[in-house]
Amino acid sequence: MLDKIKSALGGEADFLLNHVSKTISKESLTIPSASYVDDIFSKTDRNNSVLRNLQSVYNTGRLAGTGYLSILPVDQGIEHSAGASFAKNPAYFDPENIVKLAIEGGCNAVASTLGVLGLVSRKYAHKIPFVVKINHNELLSFPNKFDQILFANVEQAFDMGAAAVGATIYFGSDESSRQIQEISEAFHRAHELGLVTILWAYLRNDSFKTDKTDYHIATDLTGQANHLAATIQADIVKQKLPETNAGGFKDLKFGKKDDKMYTDLSSEHPIDMARYQVANCYMGKIGLINSGGPSGSNDLGDAVKAAVINKRAGGMGLISGRKAFQKPMKDGVALLNAIQDVYLSKEVTIA
Repeated sequence: MLDKIKSALGGEADFLLNHVSKTISKESLTIPSASYVDDIFSKTDRNNSVLRNLQSVYNTGRLAGTGYLSILPVDQGIEHSAGASFAKNPAYFDPENIVKLAIEGGCNAVASTLGVLGLVSRKYAHKIPFVVKINHNELLSFPNKFDQILFANVEQAFDMGAAAVGATIYFGSDESSRQIQEISEAFHRAHELGLVTILWAYLRNDSFKTDKTDYHIATDLTGQANHLAATIQADIVKQKLPETNAGGFKDLKFGKKDDKMYTDLSSEHPIDMARYQVANCYMGKIGLINSGGPSGSNDLGDAVKAAVINKRAGGMGLISGRKAFQKPMKDGVALLNAIQDVYLSKEVTIA
């Protein structure tokens, strides 16, 4: 298994697999394990039904019993338009194929829209945990605007037998204050009904992207978005991997900062940057799952790299969609399995 991981990483294998982190110590983190729900969530204010649903997510698929997660997210039909998302593989216009891919790919859960999961709920809700995404950025208004609006409510997710709800907040956007309040209320209701909560903690502000750097993927800003997500009681946080340790707070001259954020607590190494994200998720007590990113020319290598960075940083898994569903199902399953192999490998350890 390790040889396949090294092969997928290519020239970056040594850089990623042998990195020794000297920023935030691994001993200070909660590391994913089979007893994670007992160790952390049994002590929280979440009710027994939340614990049962959360445990069912961790006990499903190839990663069952490891404390790690591999989730298939397919909400791109709204977020990126259905035609653009499914043109490479029109089979995924059919919601059943989305769920089949998650099951055959050995995933812990499948995340999609109210319409997709509702259409097949009686056939599949008891076979794989459903994550109903309750808000979206619709792209049909002209000119396009960037705002996450509610498409569904928590009761609908509960009624179809879902295990969890998911939502996105565009932190930093003009609409973020409303989104924070909406989703905080929705997550409170979800917990009352026993559903797990997952937040896509994304950044969105035109000022965050300059000629110099795209601070939407900066360590300090993504880390703070994670911290806000944990604050409104996201049980799991989804975040893009950071790609720069440049100071968004420093360079854009807003917010609060400490120089140690960029030196003692992080570095230019991608594993150290991701570890700062984990630290902002209550030192790993709230699980960090990183996104797989868009499909490209080296999907397998990119997916394995993302998984290695996430795992060695102390993260809890990967949530990868386009790399898997924009290709034939056989190849999509193989890619999901390659991601899962990183988390199953005992040789890939916490840095």
